[in-house]
Amino acid sequence: MRGVLLFAGAWLAAGCAAAPYRPATDDTVVTTVARRAGMPEIRQLQARLAAAPADLPTALALARRYVALGRAEADPRYFGHAQAVLAPWWGRADAPPEVRLLRAQLLQNAHQFSAALADLQAVTVSQPRNAEAWLTQAVVQAVQGDHAGATASCARVTTLADQLAGFACLAAASANTARMAASERLLAATLERSAGAPDEVRVWALTLLAESAARRGAAGTSERYYLMALALAPNDHYLLGAYADFLLDAGRPAEVLALLRARHRIDALLLRYALALRAAGGQRAALAAAVAELQARFDAAAQRGDSVHLREEARFMLHLRGEPAAALALARQNWQVQKEPADLRILLEAAQLAGDERTARAARDWMRRNGTQDVMLAGSRP
Repeated sequence: MRGVLLFAGAWLAAGCAAAPYRPATDDTVVTTVARRAGMPEIRQLQARLAAAPADLPTALALARRYVALGRAEADPRYFGHAQAVLAPWWGRADAPPEVRLLRAQLLQNAHQFSAALADLQAVTVSQPRNAEAWLTQAVVQAVQGDHAGATASCARVTTLADQLAGFACLAAASANTARMAASERLLAATLERSAGAPDEVRVWALTLLAESAARRGAAGTSERYYLMALALAPNDHYLLGAYADFLLDAGRPAEVLALLRARHRIDALLLRYALALRAAGGQRAALAAAVAELQARFDAAAQRGDSVHLREEARFMLHLRGEPAAALALARQNWQVQKEPADLRILLEAAQLAGDERTARAARDWMRRNGTQDVMLAGSRP
């Protein structure tokens, strides 16, 4: 089951890496690296693969370890390591299904959704009982706004994985539709009956429930779910960002500052911290430093050709730089790639503040067609 949910977090976008830093002298301590669980196993796999670079089982095992570490650390470098391990098979159209699934997951992480779907569709044809492939496909379809496709893929997950994972998949697929509230009720009931489910599945379900409750205006219920999830996964980067957004919407920036005070390595969390500094007031130097650091990181991403975090950059430009036209350009570019609730929100906010009624009207039309429910869409996020 843990293997099936390895990429459930693909719905929960990870933060981008910091800008490159060049130390002034060779003896400068750049960082202190914590001892990570699983590193002896990784070293053993590295040695085995060095001795036999075409050994597929070893390559797959090492790539999966890198992917898991990359998600745990929110560090994209490990995804690059995984791709390098798969290099002998990476460009092959006839790559084994196990490689195609990993390749699809890495492509999804890089927002190369069309290429990811091509691999996933091939895997689900050759291995129709591969629950991880169906789940990853549902992830990509939902991010792209293909709710019908995501629901169909989730239906396959419900027949292959445990009930909580299947209904969490369906709830995520329904997040931007008129089925959101019904899916929330079903997921909540299933969670109550799933006391023995793995923690990562429970955290995913609790986070989905918290976000759904917040979108329909049930703040007390939402916070209860957030706190339950944080009790199980206090270092989950996506969960911390989602709860920080909840607190910002509730006008509680001081709690965001306490929550994220030592978590600035992840760009998405530094963004929330800076938004909280702005909302709290009185810390102008700290806010200026956070804004400068974020700008440097976004500039570095642009130099790399990295457009994965357009949504975060749009929020930065709108709410910290006060440049709605630039924010709207980023939000539009982001909307072409992904259509999650947060993508819709920044598009509508930027359009409203930029005075672009045409784009705002198109966003509202999209909401009506899909039955989107979100009490905050008409307002402004701090």
